[in-house]
Parts: sequence; structure tokens; C-alpha cells
Amino acid sequence: MDDKTFWALMDGLSRRAGGRHERLEWLSGTLRRGSAAEAVEFQARLEAACAAVATGALWRAVRRIEGGLCSDDGFDYFALWLVAQGQGTYRAVLADPDALADVAEVRALVGRDLREWRDDEWPEWEELDYVAQEVFGELTGQEDCEEAFYGALDAIQEAEEDTDTAEAVATAGTPRLDALFPAEAGLAPGAPAG
Repeated sequence: MDDKTFWALMDGLSRRAGGRHERLEWLSGTLRRGSAAEAVEFQARLEAACAAVATGALWRAVRRIEGGLCSDDGFDYFALWLVAQGQGTYRAVLADPDALADVAEVRALVGRDLREWRDDEWPEWEELDYVAQEVFGELTGQEDCEEAFYGALDAIQEAEEDTDTAEAVATAGTPRLDALFPAEAGLAPGAPAG
């Protein structure tokens, strides 16, 4: 699976109607029409795209949105959510984290106490990380496929050239996000979630 095919899937996922469960079902069905190797290649592309999200500027932006409560795992799930927004949004946010202020799902959270956010409203999407492995297991007929899946994934990642695909990230801050999510509106950093 090349980058063009991966991003076509992510763009399709971002445009799908329905909730996250229905959208993941669509993605699973699409991956099932390919091979087990393509499912592993999808995961390799997903992980590479998520790795590029791990910047200090994006950490600060997500902590601002989530009232200072973003954990390491939460940030990983944010990266998955961002990739699932499609290539245009992903690239815009990598170039300028303040572009998150333009994302409809983020704007829907403005002015609301984060303790009232539904699980599917958080800008995080952990379940996206499991789709390729589940499809791999179905296509290979292996119930316990974790070792085989990650072995194949490691082989792909080791074979790829070590190129720097990270894009330049603006360091000017996030004034629009700061205005939308003032620190006093959410929980203070370090405050218990409830």
C-alpha cells in the first residue's frame, strides 16, 4: 500500500457518515478486500503518520483542548484521530497546530466542560489502531495473530528507508485555540477528571 492509497482510505474514512463504529466497519470491510500483507502495510503507514504528529507544539495544543489532562496514551489516540480526519486536515495541523481551531469536531467542544464530553466526542480514536491487526487475523485465519502481525510490521518498518518525513511545524503558539479553550474553562492542569 502506497501513501496515495493510504490517504485515499483516510479521506474516505473522514467523509463517511455515521459514528465511529460504523466508520471503522467501513474501513475494516475495505481492508478485507485486500491481502493480509496490505493490512500490515496500512498499519505501517498509520504508525508513520502518527509518529509525525509527536511534536511539542501539538502536545501543547492537545493539552490546551483537553484542559491539561492529555496523557501519553491520550496523545497517541489523538494522533490516530488526527490521521483519521483526512490528509488535508492532517497536513494543515502539522504545519500549524492552531489549525485545530478550524476542525468542526474541535469547535463542537468549545465552551463545554470536558467532563460532559461523550467518549466519541474526544479528539482521540484508540480503536483505529486495532483495525489492521483484526483484519490480518481474519485474512490469515489466525485467532492469535499478534506475534505474526507485529513480526510482519517490524519487517516492513525495518525495510523502509530512514527518511525524515516530518514537516516543519510552526512554533508561534496557538492563539486561536487559546481563545477557544481558555485554561480556566477546563480543568486546571493536574486536577482530577471527576
